[in-house]
Amino acid sequence: MQNINTPKIKVTLLRSFAGRSESQRRTLVSLGLSKIGSSRVLPNVNPILGQVNKVIQFIRVEPAE
Repeated sequence: MQNINTPKIKVTLLRSFAGRSESQRRTLVSLGLSKIGSSRVLPNVNPILGQVNKVIQFIRVEPAE
């Protein structure tokens, strides 16, 4: 993940998490992503970035406007 220096980030679910580990599923649900194409604007803080790094293969991260 590239360095994003904005106060908020936009996270979008791109791939299905069916058949993946329970930990990854729970992480995606805790980020508020349940359906492919769903997006959330989240604060750019370390706990959120840790969750994002755990499931980076399923999502796209970009700066929020």
